[in-house]
Amino acid sequence: MDTKDQFDLVVIGSGPAGEKAAVKAAYFGKKVAIIEAQPMVGGAGVNTGTLPSKTLKESALFFSGKYERGLHGVEKKLEQKTTIDDFFYRERLVQTNVENEVRKNLNIHSVEIIHGFAKFQDDHHIRVNSRAGERLIRGEFILIATGSYPFHPANIPFDQDLVHDSDTILKLKKIPESLVVVGAGVIGCEYATIFATMGCKVHLINDRDQIMPFLDGDISKSLVDHMRKAGTDIRFKTGLESVTKTATGVETVLDNGQKITSEMFLFAAGRSGTTAGLNCEAAGVKLGKREIVEVDSQFRTSTLNIFAAGDVIGFPALAATSMDQGRVAVSHMFGLSDISSVSKDFPYGIYTVPEVSMVGMTEQEAKDKGLDVCTGSARYADMHRGRIMGAEDGFLKIVFERTSLRVLGVHIIGPIATEIIHYGLLLVQEKKDLPAIIAQIFNYPTLHDLYKYAAYDGLGNRAGHKVKS
Repeated sequence: MDTKDQFDLVVIGSGPAGEKAAVKAAYFGKKVAIIEAQPMVGGAGVNTGTLPSKTLKESALFFSGKYERGLHGVEKKLEQKTTIDDFFYRERLVQTNVENEVRKNLNIHSVEIIHGFAKFQDDHHIRVNSRAGERLIRGEFILIATGSYPFHPANIPFDQDLVHDSDTILKLKKIPESLVVVGAGVIGCEYATIFATMGCKVHLINDRDQIMPFLDGDISKSLVDHMRKAGTDIRFKTGLESVTKTATGVETVLDNGQKITSEMFLFAAGRSGTTAGLNCEAAGVKLGKREIVEVDSQFRTSTLNIFAAGDVIGFPALAATSMDQGRVAVSHMFGLSDISSVSKDFPYGIYTVPEVSMVGMTEQEAKDKGLDVCTGSARYADMHRGRIMGAEDGFLKIVFERTSLRVLGVHIIGPIATEIIHYGLLLVQEKKDLPAIIAQIFNYPTLHDLYKYAAYDGLGNRAGHKVKS
């Protein structure tokens, strides 16, 4: 085999996990190739998932003027002439710019980008098929970082026009006047709130009794209240019977016999690992439920020289954790001593309207573990920075151990929740207590005062009375 086709590391997939793994290995002097099936690099994180949906949220807030209402006391009507091109302009601009950055980063580190479809021949050899023909390459180590794709039930007539999944919803030709969303997980709730903010009548169908059950109960209830206040029709404990395209849109029949007529339909209930076509069995790589790759704590698969990272291995399927999974995998491949594991404490960021973010245990999780816990909270509207912003809603909740006052979890709903959660991450990671928060000095006025006032509230709740702050 020609030496140009032999690499220290071959990465399949250029999303967050694949890119960071490839660049790290190259940084340490390894010869690296990255195989990408799509014309653009960056994976779902750049092209169909993380950045596009978050950019659309910002566009929806801009055009609706939602967060300006409390600031100016004026109800700004959504501009009826807002076009689909207006709505998607920023998303497409960000996607193009970041895709270029990812490609540049790979090129700067001399990572060879090979566009084509990868298929294992054995545990070291991969055949890449493209328009240019077939190429056989060898990797001393191989990382599977192919991401995931939307699950498609057989009874739903997806057409990329009226009936969408979470990928094709980014290819809309118009902003729908009404939309049925099936699935009240992160993706379903994010898109439900984005389109509701744009003035679309949204029906959210959920077969469970709550949205995103991993959320703290108070946060979940608050988000549901916000969604309903925005006009979203939420149906709990309701399943899907059928979806039919009609002359005027889509008819959705629920398992209770009720029918909903809408202009468009979005199915956002689950994703599967993108492993079909890789021929993983030829390399001895074991797959689990929904085509995910099974790995150990080092992100090594059932084949010693093959690793996997990112959405293709399942939970938690976050871009932030995927990046570090790729980096950790490379450390174990080449015996590097810089980072040996991914932190067990990491924040969740949910880009709904309003944003939700959390780290550590919920109040119920702590109680289920038999811990004696107490909570404290503070409202955005009571913070001086919140008043400057015109914040009318939102709060921060701290879950702490009653005796030691140690912080077990932080939960936030409100503007830029995903930004201010990071101080909470440090509190949980470093096992800080409430007095440590109270002793901390923050810039004034900022939303970080939420932590201090929630700590005071927690001390008052613990003592059975309110503590003046």
